[in-house]
Amino acid sequence: MRKEQISDALNLLNDTFIVETDVLRNRRRQKQKCSIMQKVIYPMGRHWKWAAAAACLILAVSAISGISLWKPANIEQPAKTKKLPMLSITENTSDGMGFEGFWAYDISELTNNNPWDEAAQPSALPVYQNQLSYNKDFIASGADFGKIRGFLTDIAGRLGLDASSLAITDDTPDEATKKEITEKLEGDVPDGYFNPTKLTAEADGMEISVDQTMLGTVSFEPALALPEQYHFTDSASYEETAAVAEYLKEKYKNLIHMDSPLCDIDGGHYSSLETGSGIQQEYRISFYEAGRNNVESIINYNFRRIRFDCDDTGKLSLVGLSQTDLSKKMGDYPVITAEEAKKLLSNGNYITSVPYKLPGIDYVAKAELVYRTGAREEYFMPYYRFYVELPEEERDGLKTYGIYYVPAVEKKYLSNMPLWDGSFN
Repeated sequence: MRKEQISDALNLLNDTFIVETDVLRNRRRQKQKCSIMQKVIYPMGRHWKWAAAAACLILAVSAISGISLWKPANIEQPAKTKKLPMLSITENTSDGMGFEGFWAYDISELTNNNPWDEAAQPSALPVYQNQLSYNKDFIASGADFGKIRGFLTDIAGRLGLDASSLAITDDTPDEATKKEITEKLEGDVPDGYFNPTKLTAEADGMEISVDQTMLGTVSFEPALALPEQYHFTDSASYEETAAVAEYLKEKYKNLIHMDSPLCDIDGGHYSSLETGSGIQQEYRISFYEAGRNNVESIINYNFRRIRFDCDDTGKLSLVGLSQTDLSKKMGDYPVITAEEAKKLLSNGNYITSVPYKLPGIDYVAKAELVYRTGAREEYFMPYYRFYVELPEEERDGLKTYGIYYVPAVEKKYLSNMPLWDGSFN
């Protein structure tokens, strides 16, 4: 089937130790064995002194007979470590929509609240298998529509809606649309082409939908105006955006639904390379839950987020909620340091959508640890994300920082360490 046919058809669709108690073996049998080894549990209260007396008696007999009652089994032997499965890198996930890069006069202008801290680098991080898989026509399978429905009703409840009264529908095309598409594709319809990809419900001027990647969206129609003192637009400054974030955090605390929400004001890049009055910095507002430790915060930052978006008039138009299915954990994998990753970067062991070979290690401006969370990733695993200045793209002092990814998992667990070959990935 030709790409043009698929494209045309798509336009028709709506989108410790437990000492194993090794049964405390005695080295030799004693006549007193039955009375000494009998396990009696005394409840707290008036029987405690009799329990203590019995314990003393057991210890006394043990001392006389030379019996060692509490010798743990093989405590000096390390616990067997579960063998970690090999992982494969998903390299080509580009949709041909340009390359990942940011415009700024200096790298310090690009900001976010990534909880990763190089000084407190975790020795290991979890890796998860993507529950979705894709065929040659990029049609997904493996979605759990029970979880999708559950997430949708959860969002509805946070918004104060009666989830039981919602009319929830999927996006399966009707028979007339199926027939029209089938005719247009001359009968060459890929398997699964008409399968549902999301669930949707509408109520009180809101549309709630959750797709097969477990990304939920709440659309407001009409968009909701903020109090006039808040400037919620793409051209708002960092300070103005921060003020809006504080307002949204309080106003929509039930929807955010977090005990300790952390604000992530992400951005600082410029909207275009055209220097002049039209150029402006852009920021986005998201929240994620502060974890009980650094690793948990990293997972929440990458997979459990809620983002607020405005329309062209500065009104709240959409909220996105990510709840990626992480139910299939592959294990906790040892990770390398940023310096080790930088050496791999220099060797060409990276993934990028940038059409330029790494210009040199001296052009690396910044590094952070993230998870690649694209829908077509086979595994959700940590990577070092390098911001690299691209000399070919500099204009009038405005620089382009291209993004290059290096796997953070130790290479002995990778079946296909990437090596840049000049193609888009």
